[in-house]
Amino acid sequence: MKKWIDHIAKRAFTVSGFVTSAIILLIIGFLFTEAVGLFNNPIVEDGYTLVVNKENPIKSLSSQQIKDLFDEEIVNWKELGGSDIPVQTFRLEDLSKHYSEEELGSEYEYAGKKIGDLIRRNQGMIAFVPQNLIQNEPDIRMLEDRDIPAKDVLLGTEWYPTATPSPIFGILPLLYGTLWVSFFAILIALPFGLSVAIYMSEVANPKIRNILKPIIELLNGIPSVVYGFFGLAVIVPLLQNTFDLPVGESGLAGSIILAIMALPTIITVAEDAMSNCPRSMREASLALGSTQWQTIYKVVIPSSISGITSGVVLGIGRAIGETMAVLMVTGNAAVIPTSILEPLRTILATIAAELGEAPAGGAHYQSLFLLGVILFFITLFINSCVEIVSSRNKIKN
Repeated sequence: MKKWIDHIAKRAFTVSGFVTSAIILLIIGFLFTEAVGLFNNPIVEDGYTLVVNKENPIKSLSSQQIKDLFDEEIVNWKELGGSDIPVQTFRLEDLSKHYSEEELGSEYEYAGKKIGDLIRRNQGMIAFVPQNLIQNEPDIRMLEDRDIPAKDVLLGTEWYPTATPSPIFGILPLLYGTLWVSFFAILIALPFGLSVAIYMSEVANPKIRNILKPIIELLNGIPSVVYGFFGLAVIVPLLQNTFDLPVGESGLAGSIILAIMALPTIITVAEDAMSNCPRSMREASLALGSTQWQTIYKVVIPSSISGITSGVVLGIGRAIGETMAVLMVTGNAAVIPTSILEPLRTILATIAAELGEAPAGGAHYQSLFLLGVILFFITLFINSCVEIVSSRNKIKN
């Protein structure tokens, strides 16, 4: 009977592992499929087109050029290699500025012809209009509509996913924001975490250690939104007053919050690693005349460096993977920061803030999945580092 129970349990665990692995692979496959779909979308919003005068030599435009044209940052076609003609932009809502309702028809049946007439009369005009309105109109032509280039996404410096006529999905501001916040969070958390771990492992008496350790571990269970509220109520006003900032929501506020959230992980793992340092090594160091601090610095920490590194890497993972607290205190400005005191936005904050408003299956929706893929690779790298450090620690022990 016992053999049958063991056999059934073994099969159950095998099936459970297989099902779990299959689900994970399906999730990863779905994530990658949606992300890659972004590069099959046209630059111009689906269903619309850009129309110019037939005499205009420009054949195609990038997303950034389209944005600059309609934002009036480019005002002459010669800036794009065309003729020396002023740029005149046109959107469908501008029809009422040029034609009356009678001229357009009761159901706008003459709108396409009128738009064509307008473009023919203005050689420098570029019109963003529904594609079905522009059919077989003479002396005008549609610009070539290319798919979104991977280079513009992966190396792009602007994130305007809802811009018209051409959304921009440059991920560098979000990647920089994520790395900046995480880097400064670890820069703050590491010395504090290591100091507390040393105190608990080497200095504090057992009574104090038994009180501190559960309290520190309890910090891991506090919801991130509570940390976010603490940041908004305390840290953000403090930074704003201290550095005389226009707004206190900044990368530094996010880094401080993440540092506080990463501290329990760093302290717990590092303290456990130092506690596992053989007692004989401490006694040998003290017997040779070393002081307690010399023993800590030259014996305990070097022998525990693998465990300490694991704690730091896990702390980095906690910082990169945090959403709500960062969303609440960093200002959510999707720009490449030049200072840690400026507002910025992280990858996870972007996904959390925009996924609900992105139409399913659209370019914006797929771009958020691409951000998820990038975060997946960052997390994979961090987990690989943890595995390498842990394996070295096992070999050393």
